[in-house]
Amino acid sequence: MATRESPDSPRRRIVDAAVALLENGGPDAVSTRAVAAAAGMQPPAIYRLFGDKEGLLEAVAEHGYAQFLERKRAQLDPAPLDPVQELRCGWDMVVEFGVSRPELFAVMNRATGRGSDAAHRAGLEILQGRVRQLAAGGWLRVDEELAAQIIRATGLGAVTTWHSTPADRRDSELLTVLRESMVAAVTRAEPAVPAAESGPAAAARALRAALPDDADVLSDAEQRLLREWLTRLAADGGAPPV
Repeated sequence: MATRESPDSPRRRIVDAAVALLENGGPDAVSTRAVAAAAGMQPPAIYRLFGDKEGLLEAVAEHGYAQFLERKRAQLDPAPLDPVQELRCGWDMVVEFGVSRPELFAVMNRATGRGSDAAHRAGLEILQGRVRQLAAGGWLRVDEELAAQIIRATGLGAVTTWHSTPADRRDSELLTVLRESMVAAVTRAEPAVPAAESGPAAAARALRAALPDDADVLSDAEQRLLREWLTRLAADGGAPPV
């Protein structure tokens, strides 16, 4: 991920100008000539600093991820009193970012550069941390990996559906319904829970999430075996092999 740059640095001025053009006029507005003019520089500076327009868009995506992660980390509570509500707040923040900044959000999702990829992984680590807190508290009704996939898919789907719907037909209730559907799908927060969910599957998810990575009381082979058993129990509530 890129280091923090001075707002007056040539690179930062160009990226800020590109972001402003992108959000006001879409991708077609981000020509090297237009960006250079908006930044008060000559077009060769863009090629020298970014290589080409694609390199500039990668820098724009990385800048967007940096802003997004800053907001996400500021919201993060290492020990939330209500991890389910924390999940709601995190989902809302992602969707609000995508709804309010559609062009930047789209560029971020298309980015493939190393900097944006590192920022994307950092965002996933925050999500996985939230899911792990849910699992450790016994809230999850599905496996951690599946929970993270559902959370991401519903968030991205909400943003995509919002922008593909004509403005006069958009209903903010859609976002609320999608969020609550996600919460009901991945957590045990809803009252109507199958009786089996009070059995070994939920307990296995909580125990697996709470296991330290370097427990001295178990050998590496024992830890691998225990995690395998817990994974099977978490998946279907079945008994481990004997």
